[in-house]
Amino acid sequence: MLYKEQDIKYMQRAIELARKGSGFVHPNPLVGCVIIKNGLIVAEGWHASFGELHAERCAISQCDEDLTDSTLYVTLEPCCHYGKTPPCTDIIIERGIKRVVIGMLDPNPLVSGKGLAILQNAGIDFEIGVCEEQVKELNKVFFKYITTKLPYVIMKTAMTLDGKIATSAGDSKWITNKVSREIVHQLRSNLMAVMVGIGTVNQDNPLLNCRLENNVCQPIRIIVDSKASIDLKSRIVTTAEKYRTIVAHIDVAQNDKLDDLHALGVETLCCEEKDGHVDIKDLVKKLGKLGIDSILLEGGASLNASFLEAQCVDEVYSFIAPKIIGGEKAKTPVGGKGIIMMNNAIRLNNIEISNIESDILIRGKIDM
Repeated sequence: MLYKEQDIKYMQRAIELARKGSGFVHPNPLVGCVIIKNGLIVAEGWHASFGELHAERCAISQCDEDLTDSTLYVTLEPCCHYGKTPPCTDIIIERGIKRVVIGMLDPNPLVSGKGLAILQNAGIDFEIGVCEEQVKELNKVFFKYITTKLPYVIMKTAMTLDGKIATSAGDSKWITNKVSREIVHQLRSNLMAVMVGIGTVNQDNPLLNCRLENNVCQPIRIIVDSKASIDLKSRIVTTAEKYRTIVAHIDVAQNDKLDDLHALGVETLCCEEKDGHVDIKDLVKKLGKLGIDSILLEGGASLNASFLEAQCVDEVYSFIAPKIIGGEKAKTPVGGKGIIMMNNAIRLNNIEISNIESDILIRGKIDM
């Protein structure tokens, strides 16, 4: 369907506004709103933080102008139920807005066409589907979580040109350049959690926080550690009271060690066992029940392989640096048993390739 040029223009502005809520609205969607009257923008708003006003109410509440006969652009179908805030459909009707242009329907069962029906019954003209693909990409995390209750998982890898994630001696600082690392920190801020395995903790003693300045969210840190063997003096444990931290383990973990972790502010999550390790599918399901809607997987070769084998990865960010280090024992991004036949290789689609100064970033969705 062809849409009016001005509808596309203002919807793209609403999408731009929606992004301002990145990292702050979990597990809600990113939503932006623009209101036009007599060809001019009279109000803008976005959902800035979980529990705060939705985009429509944010925009309307800041506008004292008479909105009769105006047009409202919003990235996602207006809500029609009471949650943390009243229904947005109510205030749209109350202020006499004549036309509503919507990016796409809300897959939330509490809305899902019901908001549109209320507007239609109130005699408000509407258009739906403007910039729909952009809105879907904007809210890929929300759409997966609201329909499956499972977190959206991005697997991030950083490797040399010859496919190594560290030297044979284990040195990995730094494979990629500063700009690439800043992109990773932005991902940590935008997604709800970051995850590594106990091997990465033992090798690198990471902090796993977001080190960007100004208006960032700190991710929940999740450590997959089957026996809960993590060193109580590690940086992860000693900073657990500052950054929310979860250690995922199986039943073999010792109760006294779990008590020690709890005393230091670490949460623990007992998962089902598979081949002596945490069952990844059970882990992901349990994290979803905790309200965690997205994970940046920064694991080593073993954890990455386990996630891929469990079909729990949605998207891949692969950074490639123009360096060669060699070494038969130097690890690659994905370990495990591996694929036997090339025809069965895990494939990516929707590929994007970017130059990050000297590095290359390849992004793609896992072909399910």
